[in-house]
Amino acid sequence: MSFIELAQKRYSVRQYQTKQVEQGKIDAILSAGRLAPTAVNKQPQKILVVNTTEGLDKLNKAANIHGAPLAFIVCADHTISWKRRYDGMDSGIIDVTIVTTHMMMAATELGLGSIWVCHFNPDILKAEFALPQEIEPVNILGVGYAAGPPKSPDRFAHERKPLTDTVFYEKL
Repeated sequence: MSFIELAQKRYSVRQYQTKQVEQGKIDAILSAGRLAPTAVNKQPQKILVVNTTEGLDKLNKAANIHGAPLAFIVCADHTISWKRRYDGMDSGIIDVTIVTTHMMMAATELGLGSIWVCHFNPDILKAEFALPQEIEPVNILGVGYAAGPPKSPDRFAHERKPLTDTVFYEKL
């Protein structure tokens, strides 16, 4: 499958089977995240794997992962993330977002559904999982086996803006 075909196959799953994700698939998803590029190769990601009933109950206090039986809380460790010297911009959020994208696409390739969640209460998440101050939860990736039919890859013809609305070229 080409990358474009994989990208077209991926969609936000909001209903999951109760079937647990196998450890081999969890490891493959984590390995894909490990391969993601990060600024100056600092690798500031800290990934909390949540797949127990107790852990999912704690997570559900802070976010809606639509019943996914597995979640990755992808965090940035700001003590090691690269900072741009001109303005101090911290690359940690960008880095862990790239990591999350790699993990999401790996899950799709493995036949799993996913949902990317950024709407969560970080204070509740930090308290429930005792995350240290320097560890910032940035993304939650819910993963599991989709319960419903997949979305059509043809949906992008009407769900995405045309390139002419999002791309511009320098004027010579």
